[in-house]
Amino acid sequence: MLNYITWQGSEGFNILGFTLHFYSLMWVAAFLIGYRIMAYFFQKEGVSKEHLDPLFLYTFFGAVLGARLGEYLFYDPRAFIERPLEVFLPIQYSPGSEALFGMIKNYKFVGFQGLASHGATLGLLISSYLFTKKYLKGKNLLWLLDRLAITVAIGGAFVRIGNFVNSEIVGKPSNLPWAVLFEKQSPSYGELVPRHPAQLYEAGCYILLFFILWFLYQKPHMRKKNGFIFGLFFVLLFVIRYIIEFFKEDQGVEWVAETLNLNLNNGQLLSIPFILIGLFIIYQVNKKNYETN
Repeated sequence: MLNYITWQGSEGFNILGFTLHFYSLMWVAAFLIGYRIMAYFFQKEGVSKEHLDPLFLYTFFGAVLGARLGEYLFYDPRAFIERPLEVFLPIQYSPGSEALFGMIKNYKFVGFQGLASHGATLGLLISSYLFTKKYLKGKNLLWLLDRLAITVAIGGAFVRIGNFVNSEIVGKPSNLPWAVLFEKQSPSYGELVPRHPAQLYEAGCYILLFFILWFLYQKPHMRKKNGFIFGLFFVLLFVIRYIIEFFKEDQGVEWVAETLNLNLNNGQLLSIPFILIGLFIIYQVNKKNYETN
């Protein structure tokens, strides 16, 4: 009797010669669910629903562009010089491939396969600031971030499930009975052996985080403490990320970790500043609340 689970995985659906990856579908699902949750918040708090569509566009492009640039900035910075087309377009160098759209030779369409969550976070912060400044008169940035934090928590779970289906971001070797043999894992991860399903560990933690934040939002006095939910989200999300990294194989080139010469990987080192920012925000919110009372 095998003491591990075999996972064949799937790249996705073939549509007109292009592969629609499950990872991409999970991103779409995350944004659609986030849209519905934000619609609930707006209705509950009397904010015009006319702002929902521009919010969707701002957060979508902010998250995707931030995640894409973050992937190469944090894990493969040489690509900006060596393979700039792959950074900004959903293609990959493949000699002999049929010219895409009759113009781009020796490249094939692969979708945006490299997306870094830390970069997505920075992109969302910037796009949220721009959205608030243009559309949300009478509301500050922290009001919006408190509510977006709840949607991002559940969205992150969908994205990690997509990683699992695609056999991406696999865990380190394990002999636990729930270890998974990813038959279609990338050769870059090394030997084909049973591994921690780190993607599912992370997805489960994000679902729990969603329910914690949702519970806090339902408390009227917590909704009034602008920034508290967001600060707590930063702390818990990146503590989760920090811990789960111990179970993951390293992703890409660990140039940040190598530069600082610490016994941590890029994901852990990049999480620490966000944890500290979250703690600082919680401190400031509680301090302000104490002084006003």
